[in-house]
Amino acid sequence: MRRIAALIALIVAAQSVLLLDASARPAKCVVIGNGMTPYRGTCKFTPDNGGSFAIAPIGKPGFDGVTLVSVAIVSPGVAEVRGLTRDGINSRWGEAKRAKADPACWVGDDFKICVY
Repeated sequence: MRRIAALIALIVAAQSVLLLDASARPAKCVVIGNGMTPYRGTCKFTPDNGGSFAIAPIGKPGFDGVTLVSVAIVSPGVAEVRGLTRDGINSRWGEAKRAKADPACWVGDDFKICVY
C-alpha cells in the first residue's frame, strides 16, 4: 500500500513539473545581488497564480549557484523571494517591493530582479 501511495505521489509531482514547463517561456532577466555577479541574459520565466513567478537562467550559469529564483506575491506590490541552489538549498532572499519606475522589477534590501 505504501508503494502505491508513493507511486501516486511521484506521478502527481511529475505532472506538476510538466505543467510548469508547459507555461514556461523565455524572457530577458536581470538579477543583481549584493556580492553576486550580476546576471543579464535569457531566462526561463514560469508564471504562477496571482502574479507570482519563477525564473531560471538559460544558456549560461547564472545567479551565482542559484538555479531557480521564485517571487511569491504576498500582498499587492510585495513579494517574498527565495533562491534554490544546485545543492537543493532553498534560501530566503527576503521581501521585495515592485519598483514604481519599472514595474518589471522587484527590489529587496540587497537585490533586484527584473523580468522583461
